Amino acid sequence: MRGGLLVSIALGSTALSVAGCCALAQDRKGIRFWNLTAHTITALHMSPTGEDKWGPDQCKNDRDGTVDHDERLRITGIGPGRYDVRLADKSGRLCIVRNIEVREGAIFSIEEKELTDCRP
Repeated sequence: MRGGLLVSIALGSTALSVAGCCALAQDRKGIRFWNLTAHTITALHMSPTGEDKWGPDQCKNDRDGTVDHDERLRITGIGPGRYDVRLADKSGRLCIVRNIEVREGAIFSIEEKELTDCRP
C-alpha cells in the first residue's frame, strides 16, 4: 500500500508540473493578431466595441513597427471581449473593423474582405 501511495504522489506531482508548464506557455503567448489583409499594417488601435476610446498603437509591439501580410502580432493591455479595430496600412487606407471577438490566449485575425469601412 505504501508503494502505491508513493506512485500516486509521484504521478500527481508530474501531472501538476506538466499542467503548470502548459499554462505558463499559454500565458506567454497571450492574445495575438494575425494580419490576413493584402497590405502591411502600419498602425493598429483597439477600442471596446462602440466606445471609440482607441488604445495605444499595437504595432509598436513589433520589432519593425509594422505587421506584414500573414504576420502575427502580440497584443498588450487588452483583455478578452469584443473590440472595434482601427488600422492603417501601407496603401494609405484607414479602416475600422467592428465587433471583433478577442479571447484570452487566442489569435484573432482580420481578412481583406472584412475591410469594408475604409477611407483613403
